[in-house]
Amino acid sequence: MSNIDRGKDLVEGSSRSPGDQPATLSRYESQKRRDWNTFGQYLRNQRPPVSISQCNSNHVLEFLRYLDQFGKTKVHLQGCIFYGQPEPPAPCTCPLRQAWGSLDALIGRFRAAYEENGGSPGMNPFASSAIRVYMREVKECQAKARGIPYKKKKKKVGGSESKGDDDCTSSHHPFS
Repeated sequence: MSNIDRGKDLVEGSSRSPGDQPATLSRYESQKRRDWNTFGQYLRNQRPPVSISQCNSNHVLEFLRYLDQFGKTKVHLQGCIFYGQPEPPAPCTCPLRQAWGSLDALIGRFRAAYEENGGSPGMNPFASSAIRVYMREVKECQAKARGIPYKKKKKKVGGSESKGDDDCTSSHHPFS
């Protein structure tokens, strides 16, 4: 299976599985194993190769951006005439991206797999603040691009509300 096929399987949740997996694994466990193996292959293909023990949130962010090439969700850019419209009347040239929900589920599987494979919960790069910030910005930007309001939860800190973030980048890559 090529790296591109693995990337597609990873984000599409393909039911295709290697023959060496026991039939007793649940769909979730099979997907988690496939995701983990694909991420490990991605790290080994880096120059220089990166081991899981050396992996940090930057590697995770790069991987999430890499997966966008296999996305199926149209995310309108701020300059697009259809920006903010949930059902645009015509096609446009805006990019396809990974949907926030797919990325969120993937990160959840990675967090679990990291610890199941001997990683320390306190050092889990998939649970880092950088990943949480990235995921929040992806969610907000995709919601704005489709015209679906996303309400932030208000934090009560000294009587002040959390600030609204109305400036979405031209794509949903806040750290690019």
